[in-house]
Amino acid sequence: MGSVGLLYVGAVLFVNGLMLLGTVPVRSASVLNLFVGALQCVVPTVMLIQAQGDSSAVLAASGLYLFGFTYLYVGISNLAGFEPEGIGWFSLFVACAALVYSFLSFTVSNDPVFGVIWLAWAALWTLFFLVLGLGRENLGRFTGWAAVLLSQPTCTVPAFLILTDNFHTTPAVAAGWAGALLVLLGLAKILAAPKAAVPQPRPVFN
Repeated sequence: MGSVGLLYVGAVLFVNGLMLLGTVPVRSASVLNLFVGALQCVVPTVMLIQAQGDSSAVLAASGLYLFGFTYLYVGISNLAGFEPEGIGWFSLFVACAALVYSFLSFTVSNDPVFGVIWLAWAALWTLFFLVLGLGRENLGRFTGWAAVLLSQPTCTVPAFLILTDNFHTTPAVAAGWAGALLVLLGLAKILAAPKAAVPQPRPVFN
């Protein structure tokens, strides 16, 4: 069930990245944030009800609320015109929690691929903290491109693999996943770099 919510997290991360890049209007992106935020609160609640005390199921459900609260916070704040600092500092909490979930994925859940994915989410939410919480506007374009490029390999792709029973998690696969994500972050940095001004020819006077 969690993979269904993860699929739509990929969609909203993609749209939010485009919002940071100025391609999608803020109010337009906010509607999708509300939809996905609500879904990411309903899904883990159902998972907790069905868990019946199973600690692994409770652990899997608990992390989903981080996304649900984030997107509800973003959607409501943008539509209401609230200042972004609150979202930014909440993103710091999410980033720290993601590091814990990464450690648990490597150690308790024996899922190194999602250990890598949680690390990528920790990095992404740290960028949200820097941009929204600390006002580092110079990182806005990089954060936008990072969200766009990481949205699919950290959310949509693993969701489809899980839904079709094709998800495999081994140290070798995790290493390949980590390498691909690092390449995408490098690409985001390149795309976010300011374009050099084209020198204009100097006029020639006879």
